[in-house]
Amino acid sequence: MGENLDIGSQAPDFEAETYGAEKIRLSDFYSKSAVVLYFYPRDNTPGCTKEACSFRDDEELASLGVQVLGVSTDGVKSHESFRDKHSLNFPLLSDKSREIVNLYGVKSNFNSARRVTFLIEKGGRIAYIWKKVKAPSHAGQVIDKVKELGL
Repeated sequence: MGENLDIGSQAPDFEAETYGAEKIRLSDFYSKSAVVLYFYPRDNTPGCTKEACSFRDDEELASLGVQVLGVSTDGVKSHESFRDKHSLNFPLLSDKSREIVNLYGVKSNFNSARRVTFLIEKGGRIAYIWKKVKAPSHAGQVIDKVKELGL
């Protein structure tokens, strides 16, 4: 299904585990806020750390009312360690089964997630997709697009 996702498509709903056995369902945010759903390969690798920290450090996303959700195929314990080490202020979702990366068509050749970001507007439609992400400056690109689209 993920190969057919494009701007204007309905974002596929899913439920995933985050810290403390909490479950997060993407559709829970549809009535509340736009969502930045970003996929990344691995916790605690240089590019993934830069990308996560750029989302953490950019307070403008939160002030715009946008929810950031990070997804990788790492487990919850790895996510908790990554979050704590870098003081991340948004949920990281575990996709060990690779169900979500397959749903969104972002599975890499290494059986992890490719670095791809989906901007999802209220109501659950995909407003924009970044298929080539430059980790250190990505949060700024997302903010520019949120403002441009008036999300």
